[in-house]
Amino acid sequence: MTSSKMAKLLFALMLFLLLAVVGCSSGDDDATGEDETPVEEEPGDEEEVEDDGIYSIDDFDPVKTNEGEAISGGILNFGLVSDTAFEGTLNYNFYSGNPDVQVINWFNESLLGIDENYNYTQDGAATFEVDEDEGSITFTIHEDLNWHDGEPVTAEDWAYAYEIVGHPDYEGVRYTQALSSVEGMPEYKTGEADSISGIEIIDEKTIKFTYHQFTPSLLASGVWAYPLAKHIFEDMEIGDMASSDAVRQNPIGYGPFVVESIVPGESVTFVKNEDYWRGEPNLDGVTLRVINPSVVVQELENGNIDVVDSFPTDQYPENAELANVEFLGGIDNAYTYIGFKFGSWDADAGEVVVDPDAKMADVELRRAMWHAVDNDTVGQRYYNGLRWNATTLIPPSHPDYHDDSIEAPLYDPAEAERILDEAGYEDLDGDGYREDPDGNELVINFASMSGGDIAEPLAQYYMQAWEAVGLNVQLVDGRLQEFNTFYDRVEADDPDIDIYQGAWGVGSDVDPSGLYGRTAAFNYTRFASERNDELLEEGLSEDAFDIAYRQQVYSEWQEYMVEQIPVFPTVYRAVLVPVNNRVHNYFIPQVPGLGVYRNEIALTQEEPLSVSDVD
Repeated sequence: MTSSKMAKLLFALMLFLLLAVVGCSSGDDDATGEDETPVEEEPGDEEEVEDDGIYSIDDFDPVKTNEGEAISGGILNFGLVSDTAFEGTLNYNFYSGNPDVQVINWFNESLLGIDENYNYTQDGAATFEVDEDEGSITFTIHEDLNWHDGEPVTAEDWAYAYEIVGHPDYEGVRYTQALSSVEGMPEYKTGEADSISGIEIIDEKTIKFTYHQFTPSLLASGVWAYPLAKHIFEDMEIGDMASSDAVRQNPIGYGPFVVESIVPGESVTFVKNEDYWRGEPNLDGVTLRVINPSVVVQELENGNIDVVDSFPTDQYPENAELANVEFLGGIDNAYTYIGFKFGSWDADAGEVVVDPDAKMADVELRRAMWHAVDNDTVGQRYYNGLRWNATTLIPPSHPDYHDDSIEAPLYDPAEAERILDEAGYEDLDGDGYREDPDGNELVINFASMSGGDIAEPLAQYYMQAWEAVGLNVQLVDGRLQEFNTFYDRVEADDPDIDIYQGAWGVGSDVDPSGLYGRTAAFNYTRFASERNDELLEEGLSEDAFDIAYRQQVYSEWQEYMVEQIPVFPTVYRAVLVPVNNRVHNYFIPQVPGLGVYRNEIALTQEEPLSVSDVD
């Protein structure tokens, strides 16, 4: 290693250690998210802090300890932690970002229940019968399930969601394996058929789906279980639905709360749905507000907010002893990652197009960039152990399928330099930066999101770490991108973006084809290969009903993605949720199988409970 490179490495490490002590919120947000219904577990011991200041997710419980007697009524104050407004596409069939789904989950929900193993149960608003020989599932919607305007939720509404999301004119991102596996859906999607042959409406509350490919995923998250109110949307053009008042200003659902008013991007006021099918909610309502990460602690201390969707884990050590809240925790079904751009999305064909000449097409360049960063230290220094080094693209939130035996590249800058040297990336002009193997200047354009004080130093750390091995990586436009702009540009395959830092909230089913399949709109890297196609197809095959077989397939897929590196995961994530002591029956929605529902949430007093009230 040259003296100049050594100096850069030392500078990067010093900068990293300096910035790591700055507490603030993360800059990553999930691109996806679904409402998952939980099963109750008994709370354990209070969290314990290790002597070295590093925490473990094992120190937390996912369900709130109830203190005192609950009252009837009251308003829960919910904080959506973000440095930007929520987009406001408030319908499961049209939304694309996690902030919007945090709003939707209060007034709508999946028709299907789910257990701790991510399998469908008979405890949801629809029950079902499976006919594996025929390759069909028949669903019966609860007789008392009504839309908030009093109209019944019908089988026709459920079929209508498939007809809209599967329509050639639909421009959203919800057309995935869950829909395309229905018999006749591919022909409907391409315009070759006017109807979907695999959908049969038996009566007002009963619907039957027949599949041309009956897969194990169908019994987890393989059914699109979010009906669309046909009586509201049927007179609209499909292209106008996502921007309509029925989505933006007066969204409708059948969940425990009803949207009363919206300040676009800022707040939502909900009142209870007295007709909720599980029973009338305990609360009178919920007030949701966007809370900037920089003031979330102050809002909690003052009792202005009872609970937030997710607490910035880097702020936890200084606030672990907040007297008026209890911190809940669980393993998030998400991971942060660095993605490499391989091509573009062909909207007409509905699949990715790989550019063999893409700047990041060389796997050795990608491998070196993985070796150059110390994600284990990132997790400890920036997140105090509440995020930790990630290895594969199936996170430990899916323990039956996450393969922790796979050896992923670890922090080794000397190995990164060796790989780059052997691959022909050399500093030819002595400026400290490597040219590409053809001798051309190599500038890698990096997109990263804003989102609190830690977002900038974290992005700078990665760039300094890559600079230390001779790579010139620069922020797109010289700055961080706010959430909505970031995903708009990444999704549009902006040619100014070569690599990006993002985060995925994975679905309840382990099938990764919705994020990495050739026909997945969420495949933002635009990576595709025949081997990837084969492995993803095998994971959905008839043989994969054998769990051991499916585990082996997804183990091979994880290893293949470590070899090919279309993205590399940086950290797995704990989710921390502080809950005010006046709140009863709260739970972490990301943790499946807890058996607590939003209609059961209650308060012990109407007035906010601040730190001063406890002290």
